[in-house]
Amino acid sequence: MTFRMRLATVLCLLAFAAAPAAWAASPSPRAVAITIDDLPRGGDGGPRDLASLQAMTAKLLTPFAQQQIPVIGFVNAGRFQGDEAGLRQLLNQWLDAGADLGNHSFSHPDINNTPLAQYTADITRGETPLKSVLAARGKKLAYYRHPFLHVGSTPEDKAGLAQFLARQGYTEAPVTFDNADYAWAARYVSPETRDNAAAGYVPYMESVVAFFEQRAVEVVGREFPQILLIHANQLNADQMPQLLAMFRSRGYRFVTLEEALRDPVYKTPENYVGRNGFSWLHRWSRFKGMPNKGEPDAPEWVMKGF
Repeated sequence: MTFRMRLATVLCLLAFAAAPAAWAASPSPRAVAITIDDLPRGGDGGPRDLASLQAMTAKLLTPFAQQQIPVIGFVNAGRFQGDEAGLRQLLNQWLDAGADLGNHSFSHPDINNTPLAQYTADITRGETPLKSVLAARGKKLAYYRHPFLHVGSTPEDKAGLAQFLARQGYTEAPVTFDNADYAWAARYVSPETRDNAAAGYVPYMESVVAFFEQRAVEVVGREFPQILLIHANQLNADQMPQLLAMFRSRGYRFVTLEEALRDPVYKTPENYVGRNGFSWLHRWSRFKGMPNKGEPDAPEWVMKGF
């Protein structure tokens, strides 16, 4: 073997040896933006005094702060039962942890049952405390999340709401990883079902994630940065390390909502008008005329009462 041939062989072997390290260092093709609704606390039936809310919030946000994972919380300011100073403390707790904040309306009305003018007034009312705490950090209020994922049960309401949000400068925050975490959370605060809820929650969430991974390929031809919806509650506060580990085990990296929305998939048209709220992947599949396919249901004992 000539020197040139031996050199080529050595370089080839070195390239193969280095390849796994290069692949490991490259960004994962899977990404998820984590969004948390119903701040300061969703309807899981847990305590709502300021001290309890601060403790739950601290536990919920600790993994995000420690692991430098981006997260955005969507606020219902009217659901806080304390004074303005207490609400400000809770919102600053999120900002101190590195989170962003968005508007989820003041009182979480349902556009299906609320006149549009009253509904949009509720959105505006929810802006005041948010703009104040964000401005103090040099930030602006940019995102709106639809309560119940309802965007209008008539063409007039849907178009009117979209026009209002555009005038207010909002970017609508869609959801692709939709799920029933709220039902599991209610079972978790009940002593009779707490252990079963703790054991079953993350496996259920993984089944939902697996479904939407496959559905993404079916509907748009590829995986893309997904957007997870969960709620501020004790279940997610306690289970967040395991939930994040589940995503990592499936090859996910964590991105901001802004980064996820840069993917052109989020410009896919959707024309659903109706009373239901569901994943944008379902909306896109409807627009394309595809047969409906639903994500895994939570067990009957979890959904009882919802």
